[in-house]
Amino acid sequence: MSDSKPGSEQPRKGPLSFLSGSITSLALAWLTFGLSKRMVIYFATHSSSFSSAIAQNIASAMKTLFIGMCFLATFSFAFIGLGLFVVFLRSLFMKEGVDAA
Repeated sequence: MSDSKPGSEQPRKGPLSFLSGSITSLALAWLTFGLSKRMVIYFATHSSSFSSAIAQNIASAMKTLFIGMCFLATFSFAFIGLGLFVVFLRSLFMKEGVDAA
């Protein structure tokens, strides 16, 4: 029970959509890379000194987790941006009637 008609299809994405997605994702990768660098610098200059070894271990784990998440976001955005750019290039050179699926 769907509202869509059998003859109506969604319009296919064009090269401009892939390019804009790629630029957006690469811009977000650049911003998250800047955030990652600033977090590394902040944690390197503001060392924690706790008297308890357990507290020191927890602080070290939290720092590692925060920095790792920032660099993971950087990698993810960059990888998606590069992938969309490759799809953009592929869509420029593919014929209109060819379906990749």
